[in-house]
Amino acid sequence: MNFLLSIAFVLCWSSGFIGAKLGAGSASAVTILMWRFLPLAVVLIVIATTSGTSWRGLTVRDVARQSMIGALSQSGYLLTVYYAIQLGVSSGTTALIDGVQPLVAGVLAGPLLRQYVTRKQWLGLCLGVSGVALVTMADAAAGTGVARWAYLVPFLGMFSLVAATFLESRSRARVAPSVSMTVHCATSAVVFTALAVSAGVAKPPAEPSFWVAITWLVALSTFGGYGLYWLILRRSGVTKVNTLMFLMAPVTAGWGAFMFGEPFGPQTALGLAVVLSAVVIVYRGDASSTRVCARDTDAGKAARPTEYGA
Repeated sequence: MNFLLSIAFVLCWSSGFIGAKLGAGSASAVTILMWRFLPLAVVLIVIATTSGTSWRGLTVRDVARQSMIGALSQSGYLLTVYYAIQLGVSSGTTALIDGVQPLVAGVLAGPLLRQYVTRKQWLGLCLGVSGVALVTMADAAAGTGVARWAYLVPFLGMFSLVAATFLESRSRARVAPSVSMTVHCATSAVVFTALAVSAGVAKPPAEPSFWVAITWLVALSTFGGYGLYWLILRRSGVTKVNTLMFLMAPVTAGWGAFMFGEPFGPQTALGLAVVLSAVVIVYRGDASSTRVCARDTDAGKAARPTEYGA
C-alpha cells in the first residue's frame, strides 16, 4: 500500500507543474490560483459544515495553525512555482530547483524533530542531490533565454514548503486530513482572491484551455498530490516523504518533454537513474532504523515522527 501511495503521490504532485504550464498561456498566475482554490474551498466548506465530526475537539489555535501551514505550503509555495513558470522557467526546471527541498528537510529533521537519520539515509539524500544536479545542468544548458533571477523564485517556494512541513510535524494536535485540506484551501482561496482582485485580474479568460488547466489542477494536484503529501508525511515521516520529492524533478522533466517539447537527453536520463537509486537507499535505511528502534525504546521514541490520526 505504501508503495502504491508513493507512486500516486509522485505522479500527482508532478502534475501540478504540468498544469501550471497548461494554464500559463491563458491567464496570470494569481488568476489561475484564484479559480483553482475558490470553487474548491466552497465545496470543502459545505462538506465540512454538513459532516462536522472531524472538527470536534479542535481549538481556534489549532485552526489558526493549520491556516498558517496552508499559507506556507499552498499559497507561498504555489505562487512562486506559477510565477516562475509564467516568467518562462520550464516546468521541468522549476521542479528541479524544488528538488533541493529534501536535502534541506533532511538536514533539519534531526535537530528540529529529534528524528534519527541513518547513514544510509544520509547517503541516499546526498546521492539524490547529485541526481537532481545532473538533470538541472542538462536543462540549463539548453539555453531558454530566461532571466537568471527568475531561477531564484522557485527557491522561495521550496523554503516555504519546508517551513510548512516542520510546522506541521511539530504540532501536537491530531487534525484529520479532510480538516487540514479544508482550512488550507480556504486560506489559499482568500489569499489568491485578494491578490487577483487587487491586481485587477480576477475575471477568468474565456479560453477552454484555462478551464482544462483548472480541472487538471484541482483533480490531480490538489486532491491527489497535496492530499497524499500530508498522508504520507503522517504515515512515514519527513525523511521518507521528502526523499520522494527527489523524483519530482526527473518525472516532471520527462512529462514536460513529452507534452511541451522540453529538453530530455542522456544526462537527464542518468540523473533519473541516480535519483531512483537514492530513493531505494533511503527506504532501506528507514527500514533498518525501524528494526533497530524496535529493540531500543528510547531510540524508538526519538526516531518516530509525531503521529496524526484521521
